[in-house]
Amino acid sequence: MSDIAGTKPALRWVVHLSVVFLVVLWVIPTLGLLVSSFRTADQISSSGWWRSLFPSEQNLTLRSAAPETQALENGLYVIEGALFSADEQATISRWGISSRDVDAFQPGETAELRRGGTITVDAVGNYRMENTEEFSGNRGARIFVTAELPPEFTLDNYQKVLLDQSSTDSMAKAFFNTLTVTIPATIIPILVAAFAAYALAWMDFPGRALLIAAVVGLLVVPLQLALIPLLKFHLNIGIGKGYLGVWLAHTGFGMPLAIYLLRNYMAGLPRDLIENARVDGATEFQIFTKLILPLSFPALASFAIFQFLWTWNDLLVAKVFLIDATGQTTVMTNRIVELLGTRGGNWEILATAAFVSIFVPLVVFFAMQKYLVRGLLAGSVK
Repeated sequence: MSDIAGTKPALRWVVHLSVVFLVVLWVIPTLGLLVSSFRTADQISSSGWWRSLFPSEQNLTLRSAAPETQALENGLYVIEGALFSADEQATISRWGISSRDVDAFQPGETAELRRGGTITVDAVGNYRMENTEEFSGNRGARIFVTAELPPEFTLDNYQKVLLDQSSTDSMAKAFFNTLTVTIPATIIPILVAAFAAYALAWMDFPGRALLIAAVVGLLVVPLQLALIPLLKFHLNIGIGKGYLGVWLAHTGFGMPLAIYLLRNYMAGLPRDLIENARVDGATEFQIFTKLILPLSFPALASFAIFQFLWTWNDLLVAKVFLIDATGQTTVMTNRIVELLGTRGGNWEILATAAFVSIFVPLVVFFAMQKYLVRGLLAGSVK
């Protein structure tokens, strides 16, 4: 048929190229986020993540040793030292002693200090300060260098974001708050929708067709339309802002898709299997729990992926139904927004927080992806 039609091979190539393009489009930003989360702030500001394995040129502000370390040699007061530690392999290309002219000198040249004396810096960061009079002050002289530094990766960003409770950048509490929201908000609609889907698929009762049509209609209703009325309803019945309210909100917003997806799958199961179970004396509940649920696992898993990703990445519903002024119930998406406002220049913290936020959904997706397509296509063909 492909030879006769003459278009199938071309279409196959188009599909393959489209899939490759989408995969690359999705993988590259994720990989960049992962690499950036292990880099320091200086390296992120000086070069892109794709150059993380190569040396990068950075502008650094360093200080010499304090005047108390000076020694008297041949009538001159001398301070010697190294700008970099022994394990740092840096190469200086330019340096200066003023913030207005940070690249005034080349390695090996000598500069006149404003408070008297001279300083010489070589290419590897060794310096020598000389003065006919004693150096004074509590701190060493500032030295601005442009140096090429080797690639550096660190776990300090993750330690600060996940483990350091005293840090203002910590996301540990927000991580557990998000789990507290996501797990019940995924399980509850699956449990309720599974019962409803079985009834709509295999039980005859008046108005079943109207209910199915209503479920399909609710799929196109935007959730933004119901946020304020639902919040007022929660406040009137005493739920207010809290975990119960956000669980019920996510359950309500996810129910139409869950019922539609599960009903289509259950309706595609063999009718003889259901009829034989009824002939053998099985009740509807036994049929549902012993036959329908095990056979419907692909559909249940596919909806669980969608619902988990939606609730984990949700900000709007959490803002409306959960987060209060105390900040004790802040979820990860809102915490990242707060970091973006307070830490707009700390890209290493933002990259780490963002990757922590997407790591759990990635694990869930890859663990259950084999059921995704099978569950979505269920009921589409006979």
